[in-house]
Amino acid sequence: MQQLTPAGQNIVNDLSFRYGLSQDAVVHMMIAVNNGAGSMAQFYCPELGGGGQWMRGGMTMVGDMFNHGLKATVDNLCNELSNALANNQIFAPAPVGSRHSSQWWPGDLGSPFSSGAQNNIRYAVFPNRLAVELNGQVTVYDTLNHSIGGVSQQQGGDTSLNFSSQFGTVSVGSLPIVSGAGLPPAAQTHFAVPSPINTQPPQNPEPYAASPAQSATPLPSSTDDMIVLIEKLARLRDAGALTDDEFNAKKGELLSRI
Repeated sequence: MQQLTPAGQNIVNDLSFRYGLSQDAVVHMMIAVNNGAGSMAQFYCPELGGGGQWMRGGMTMVGDMFNHGLKATVDNLCNELSNALANNQIFAPAPVGSRHSSQWWPGDLGSPFSSGAQNNIRYAVFPNRLAVELNGQVTVYDTLNHSIGGVSQQQGGDTSLNFSSQFGTVSVGSLPIVSGAGLPPAAQTHFAVPSPINTQPPQNPEPYAASPAQSATPLPSSTDDMIVLIEKLARLRDAGALTDDEFNAKKGELLSRI
């Protein structure tokens, strides 16, 4: 873990006391907010309900989606951490080129004209080069004749990245690798899986109609997708399309996959 400065440790101690959280939980959230450039965070903290997301001035999502007190706690804590990061030297300077350094890319690339971070991925754009860091591993790509205008992570939080150029939207994975291992391929979740062939004739087939709570629901590919799906089910319950028992059963089934 990156070392805290004395000022950073004092802030952690204060927030831990005021919010009734362990210092490890506060540090975890501070790192998440720092990785999101002070404006967003994606985290998994058991003391704050498990997985969740925070966006400054936007939506706060926690595992227990109906716990508004927990949402307020996360929002207030992240806002305080964002302000602290903007006004204090929280982390001790890390060596250039290391994972925790603000200059995490190879030094021979110089200064980027654009950089950013999304979830657990950081990127920096240079003339004819794109550097991407995932979990401390840096890959440098040759951008060929593309003029990169922006980099974005695929919806769902997987490891795939796209960038926009004069040729439209292009996958980072299509670029030649100059150094590093490259990003792992994105999980494929949109292909039908063939069912095994049943050679036995059906016996006494009966018509079956699925109830709203039993209808086919795509498996969520991430904690974020699961939270969105539960919120949709809640709206169906509020609209009268689902009973409380049906909603609770489906919610419990989804949460058991976390």
